[in-house]
Amino acid sequence: MFSGLPTRVALTVLAATGLLAAAPSASTARPAPAPVSATTADAPSTVSPSAGVAVKMPAAVADRLGTDRKALVDAVSADVLSRSHDAGGLAPATAVGRLAAEGRKVVVDVRAVSRDWARGVAYVEAPRTRHGEPEGWLYIAHREDGRWVAGLEGDREFAEHVARSPLVGEAERRTMTAYAERRATPPAQAPRTQVSPAGAQANVNGLLLPWMPDYYMTLTGGPHAHDSGSGYWSALDFAGGNASGLVRSSREGTATSMCGAGGGWTRVIHPGGFSTDYYHMRNTTYYNGTSIARSALLGSIGTDTCAGGSATGAHVHWSLRTYDANYNGQYTWLNGRTIGGWTWWNGSGQYSGCGTRLGVTACPGTAIYNRTG
Repeated sequence: MFSGLPTRVALTVLAATGLLAAAPSASTARPAPAPVSATTADAPSTVSPSAGVAVKMPAAVADRLGTDRKALVDAVSADVLSRSHDAGGLAPATAVGRLAAEGRKVVVDVRAVSRDWARGVAYVEAPRTRHGEPEGWLYIAHREDGRWVAGLEGDREFAEHVARSPLVGEAERRTMTAYAERRATPPAQAPRTQVSPAGAQANVNGLLLPWMPDYYMTLTGGPHAHDSGSGYWSALDFAGGNASGLVRSSREGTATSMCGAGGGWTRVIHPGGFSTDYYHMRNTTYYNGTSIARSALLGSIGTDTCAGGSATGAHVHWSLRTYDANYNGQYTWLNGRTIGGWTWWNGSGQYSGCGTRLGVTACPGTAIYNRTG
């Protein structure tokens, strides 16, 4: 799957102690092109399984960072550990050790650098003992007064960096800021009819289910938590149907391949205040903050677990997330929301909920069409 990609450099670090456990040898280093591309595809890292934090970066990025890369990784991984649901509140060394004991890693993927800026993706792997999705963030870091200040999605620093960083393209910046700007701009005149609070909350701005309109897939799992654990029941599972197993974006936006090239996890940030995650895919298209249209091809249903979790059969694990005025993406509830023409309702337990449309109820095992209205 990864043949033909450029040679990569993988580093292993223990961020909690600041110890660089492995570094690229002189024989693997290559001269860095100028500038380093923000859209260069990732290759899989070769990481010691005992390491708590794994680092992936292109050789050119590693060369440009030099000895400064350890400080960058420490800054990003510290932010990740403080934000992680499974690691938050623990001392860094304790968090890294606990995750490692479960066979899980914190992964810091440095994809691009430019002068005093760096950006990429970071995530905490999901437990491999159950179906679910990892925790992940886009990040941007800026070197200020000799130290790296990292910002993950939702941090004040991230919002500030989005506005200033040369590593954020104009299309991506417009998408990220669209909701904040809409919220900050008062309407020209008061609306003639008021939308109830419940109706306003249920509005998802025309999001589709994750395949082509007017084709069908089978609902294999009703609303459940994105990690199959606690939290809002924000995810649905789909497989089969006449959509040929092709997974497509629920709306236009900017897409990022969270695991890198060949990985089965993609996130799309939409301009209307939501984002969506797609996991377990195969044959994925590589995106890195790339502007895409509605129903853009993301990949095919699969069983990929590039960042943990488990999958016993080919499917797409689709999750609904907010993306608010503070650039904060959080998994959110599906109950009562209409997506792809179907209104989704929680069941008595995870995975058992159903969708309703025009008097028809579709529960797990039912083939449903993706509708635009």
